[in-house]
Amino acid sequence: MKGADPQPTHPHSLLVRARVVLPVSRAPIRDGAVLISGNRIKNIGKWRDLASVSEAVVDLGDRILMPGLVNAHCHLDYTTMAGTIPPQKKFTDWIKLITTSKSGWSFSEFAESWLAGVRMLERTGTTTVADIEAAPDMLPEMWGASPMRIISFIEMTGVKSRRDPRKILREAVKFIYALPTGKSWASLSPHAPYSTVPKLLRYSAETARRHRWPITTHIAESVQEFEMFMHARGDLFDWLRRNERNMDDCGLGSPVQHAQRAGLLGKNFLAVHVNYLAAGDAALLSKSKTSVVHCPRSHAYFGHCPFPYAELTAAKVNICLGTDSLITVRKKPRQEIELNMFAEMKAFSTANPDVAPKTILQMATVNGARPLGMTGEVGELSKGALADLIAIPYAGKLTGVAEAVVNFSGDVPVSMINGQWVIAPK
Repeated sequence: MKGADPQPTHPHSLLVRARVVLPVSRAPIRDGAVLISGNRIKNIGKWRDLASVSEAVVDLGDRILMPGLVNAHCHLDYTTMAGTIPPQKKFTDWIKLITTSKSGWSFSEFAESWLAGVRMLERTGTTTVADIEAAPDMLPEMWGASPMRIISFIEMTGVKSRRDPRKILREAVKFIYALPTGKSWASLSPHAPYSTVPKLLRYSAETARRHRWPITTHIAESVQEFEMFMHARGDLFDWLRRNERNMDDCGLGSPVQHAQRAGLLGKNFLAVHVNYLAAGDAALLSKSKTSVVHCPRSHAYFGHCPFPYAELTAAKVNICLGTDSLITVRKKPRQEIELNMFAEMKAFSTANPDVAPKTILQMATVNGARPLGMTGEVGELSKGALADLIAIPYAGKLTGVAEAVVNFSGDVPVSMINGQWVIAPK
């Protein structure tokens, strides 16, 4: 349910100048400026053309002024679990460990972890995040504790509980409508094909489409999941069958084909991971305008086969980037790790050195806005877009801007969300 954006308290317009303005949706601008009115961008262009339109001016100097990053997949709840689960040989072993770990957590532990994650994202330039919420009761309070634009996807399973899918969905929708309206809002996330039943996937897809909500699901994440649906065999298949899951939906094709039969594929669907494809899967994703969310550091943690970027790109599938949770980021002894979209861009670039920095930057901004229904609103600097901006140091040439962004590390020195400074320029 897309929320309304309350107007900030700026009485007048504000002009923000920088060595380079990087709109993402168009070419970078040397000595550029962005005119902000309320919580929206009113104009963007060369400094010399806009210098006289506002009395209030902030000059950022040698910096790149760019849109806030869009994190298309995250689990804020699990932030403080970082480093607690080492990589496992089997995906099923990892599932068992994470399930056991979170089952003993209290409300306050989830809240503490959630807040720690959102503070990391604020410091490192994310202004919009698509978050999977396993403890939704804390949402109203958590939303109020952060200036960030948060889309909370309510996680639903149902295999273990054997509850009626319609009842699970009704409760989630009722909860969403009871939430306060504002810049943050909520939607639906049936967890994964293996942890749900086909009816829950289908009902959720129909509900999201009817309400014009985005919807997200983990899909084709592991080779075990692929083997389960494609061939009705393997560790995941055997484990779930022992736990009395009805396995009649297996052996009928790939996880992507399973999602198609459930009606999930569509322009409002964020298919998270999609690490394993069968013949024709990329074409199905493209034809339906489904977006794929890739989480590079999580991908490396599990040691998956190379992400099928070339195949998906050749089919013109929209690819976004996300951080996933810190549980699935490799942590060395005494190393501090954090939720950081710049780190994801860098990790993707390292694994895919032939992909242009400009393309990687788009994956962390405009591409993520599209399936959220926020094209022209976030992830770009353009007339009418929301005033979600960040800036990073830069004194180089215009041609090196995108590469500098992809290789940036550390906290951003400047951040604005919804027309309000989150990290004020110094």
